[in-house]
Amino acid sequence: MFVALDLPEPMRSGIEAWGKDALGDPALRRLPASSLHVTLVFLGYRPEKEIERLSEIVAGIEGPAPWVELRDPVPRPARGRARLFALPIQSPDAVSLQAVLEEELVAEGFYKPEKRPFWPHLTVARVRPEGRGSKRPQTVSSPPGPLPQALLQPARAVRVALYRSELMPQGAQYIPVAQVELSEAGRQ
Repeated sequence: MFVALDLPEPMRSGIEAWGKDALGDPALRRLPASSLHVTLVFLGYRPEKEIERLSEIVAGIEGPAPWVELRDPVPRPARGRARLFALPIQSPDAVSLQAVLEEELVAEGFYKPEKRPFWPHLTVARVRPEGRGSKRPQTVSSPPGPLPQALLQPARAVRVALYRSELMPQGAQYIPVAQVELSEAGRQ
């Protein structure tokens, strides 16, 4: 399970359209628009009995929708063979929202903070392994180029959601368990 910030549909569909060409290298597995979100907190496996309280925490999120501003794609890790490509996100409001959410989840015993600082980003592609059973990623010959100018314009996130990840042969499917719609004025 994880809690994520969802982006507006025009931004997600714009990223998907850009990715059809920019993420065309055969070593890359492009993420579908339905999987484009900014993970605020990764919770891992949680027992069914905890889901109700986690849903209440997410439903209780208040405040205005954070502005998010995409940046051009970067490989991760930055050195060596990339395992994924992500779009960094500039958003002081999303960083603040993540800190408040993390604090509440820690206080309730649902989350242990990571040692590294929160990095707001949007994963757009994962690199396929070299072969069956291999953990070593393939070499990406054609890394993605810059985003079109229209996608670099700031936009407001639209919701915060608690997702359950269901693993499928074609990749993970994310099912919203709880969500709160956000607006300029705060919760709707």
